[in-house]
Amino acid sequence: MRKPNVVILGAGYGGLMTTVRLQKLIGVNEANITLVNKHDYHYETTWLHEASAGTLHHDRVRYPISDVIDRNKVKFIQDTVTKIIPNEKKVLLENGELTYDYLVIALGFESETFGIKGLKEYAFSIANVDAARQIREHIEYQFATYNAEEEKKEERLTIVVGGAGFTGIEFLGELANRMPELCREYDIDPHKVRIICVEAAPTALPGFDPELVEYAVSQLERKGVEFRIGTAIKECTPDGIIVAKGDDVEEIKAGTVIWAAGVRGSRVIEESGFEAARARIKVDPYLRVPGHEDIFVVGDCSLVIDEETNRPYPPTAQIAMQEGQLCAKNLAVLIRGQGELEPFKPDIKGTVCSLGHDDAIGVVFGKKLWGAKASFMKKVIDNRALYLIGGSSLVMKKGKFKFF
Repeated sequence: MRKPNVVILGAGYGGLMTTVRLQKLIGVNEANITLVNKHDYHYETTWLHEASAGTLHHDRVRYPISDVIDRNKVKFIQDTVTKIIPNEKKVLLENGELTYDYLVIALGFESETFGIKGLKEYAFSIANVDAARQIREHIEYQFATYNAEEEKKEERLTIVVGGAGFTGIEFLGELANRMPELCREYDIDPHKVRIICVEAAPTALPGFDPELVEYAVSQLERKGVEFRIGTAIKECTPDGIIVAKGDDVEEIKAGTVIWAAGVRGSRVIEESGFEAARARIKVDPYLRVPGHEDIFVVGDCSLVIDEETNRPYPPTAQIAMQEGQLCAKNLAVLIRGQGELEPFKPDIKGTVCSLGHDDAIGVVFGKKLWGAKASFMKKVIDNRALYLIGGSSLVMKKGKFKFF
């Protein structure tokens, strides 16, 4: 019998978890598994804020895909996906094409600018390893240039962060922690540095426990972060941003603007003609595309509705990895033609938001945590994610062991 072709697009949390679990579940003679990814490495998306702020080297947040896949069972192709043609069971790449019997779409996220003028052109986004490196180097360049110029431009030392969700708050925590060291390195008076967070919602970390949010904001304010809550960014310019709160409009001049206020799925979803909302496909209970029982979607491109709230689950690494685990299990059932598919039921153990290396807030198993305890738990979660994909050897190579 012909072995079915399983093609997995993307080696983020969902795609890589699907791959490593599937390679354990099936034998080498049961299916051909092909993993396609733009880079030959996986990066920990949830660590990018550290690399962006410069508190963690960008090489620490990534590891080679070859370290965790079984080359006897998985063929890896480094290429960029351009389009999916479901009716022909075909995937178009920049440098070729693939046919599939079963397809897993795990193409990750892109920044969502909500149509705000100038954001794409003038703001940075914490999107990938290269973007994180660019943000760190840009901030350092602004600090280095400040004292090198005869006419000192104070705006070079102003950093605006758009968004006070998880990414924004975690980046602010790292940035605030790094600032004293950065000022010493470039002979900058710390009082001249401004870090401003602009959030359109009426609170930081919308939907999070109010007591923990208050703790997070007060801790960051103590380190010099200014919050503009209930304030919308109307435009990003080469000189900074224009914001509005009610009828009040203000220009904030800044040498660095970082957008951290929204994500969407991959544009490949829309360009392939799938019905989607912000490039996220509302999947069936088994994580498949409605009308296409041979296509699964996991991670940021997947839209799973929480039946209790009738709202989508957030596109977190925790959920993406659980989707990958179930996707692999369901693929094994289909490949063998034995057993029944399982519906996806996320097991959300908790959520922790870091506020720098030694501080965090979170809710774990229903219990509120803050400070050193929450920070410890954040590192445990990070190490667990490494363990689930690459085992103890990956944890030893890339894990976080400086707990306090």
